[in-house]
Amino acid sequence: MTAFGEIFNSPWTLLMLALAFVLLYLGIHKKYEPLLLVPIAFGMLLANLPGGNMAIVQEIDTSQYNIFDVAKKYGIMNMLYFTLLKSGLLPPLIFMGVGAMTDFGPMLRNLKLAFFGAAAQIGIFTVLIGSLFLGFDIKEAGALGIIGGADGPTAIYTSIILAPHLLGPIAIAAYSYMALVPVIIPFVVRFTTTKKELKINMKAQDKLFPAKREIKNIRTTKIIFPIVLTLLVVLLVPSSAPLIGMLMFGNLVKEIGSATSRLATGASDTIMNTATIFLGLLVGATMTVDTFLNSQTLMIILFGFLAFAISVMGGIFAVKIHNLFAKKKINPLIGATGLSAVPMASRVANEIALKHDPQNHLLQYAMSSNISGVIGSAVAAGVLISFLA
Repeated sequence: MTAFGEIFNSPWTLLMLALAFVLLYLGIHKKYEPLLLVPIAFGMLLANLPGGNMAIVQEIDTSQYNIFDVAKKYGIMNMLYFTLLKSGLLPPLIFMGVGAMTDFGPMLRNLKLAFFGAAAQIGIFTVLIGSLFLGFDIKEAGALGIIGGADGPTAIYTSIILAPHLLGPIAIAAYSYMALVPVIIPFVVRFTTTKKELKINMKAQDKLFPAKREIKNIRTTKIIFPIVLTLLVVLLVPSSAPLIGMLMFGNLVKEIGSATSRLATGASDTIMNTATIFLGLLVGATMTVDTFLNSQTLMIILFGFLAFAISVMGGIFAVKIHNLFAKKKINPLIGATGLSAVPMASRVANEIALKHDPQNHLLQYAMSSNISGVIGSAVAAGVLISFLA
């Protein structure tokens, strides 16, 4: 009746269970993205307990079964996987919640800094090209490269469409590196910047070179912005509509105010939390011995790190190039936050700046680049899907 016999017959299962405990430790004790890492780790734990029938089976032919047959034959986790995750439902719902919690004000006040969020997407396309030379096909390379956007839902959504068989490793890599932002950004910054550059004080630069134009009615601008951006982006990249559309809708109901406050609360609270729970559990449940312990998965984890690191470097070097030609200097840490890991990347950049100058508070400036990175990664995903799907 017990599962002990099966565990001893498959000793690699013990390694997967140990990895689940490591992720639980990072999420609970170290507090690395606990809202995501704890459900992922527990989903992995459930999937690797023999006999529990909680692991995701990628090879199910859903055309032969209705959803209730899937639940009966393969377990409740597979039913949830095919209805909620593989259908592409959960990532847009999470984007709607992110939009309802995001303030685009810092970006609108510093639009120039938003371009560094676009520069930071270079890791996506660099790793896409590089992975083609190591045996990945073009769709797999696209799904792998999107890890460089540092956005878990975007990585999952792209993987579902381009390479669903790689969903588990890509999701684990994306969320693991997002959780390790406090480690990765300082590591890259250390080798790509100087102390003099890190001491560039953004507020002092604003006083020396004040903005020529200021937004007079910021509230109206923040309401118009999600509508206009949705029209512009979706007309140019229609396949980005599920992510950009839901992100901007969530932001719109937030910015309208009291008239739609219940919608904003529902999107950012109830819906967001529910979607996050199921997303984490289902992603974790894909991580079994067969899908994780192979050379391809290890390559995905390696290339995921490269995509992440190159994206950070891309933003930093974009700032360096700007500073060569501009009188008003920008701290390279602004470029380092052109990732989608909001707001953790901005907090990390602010902490680094304060270590070099206790008066150099650049959180609001970093948020400008950081928030634009969310939009940039969604657009990049749309471009990849348009060309590769």
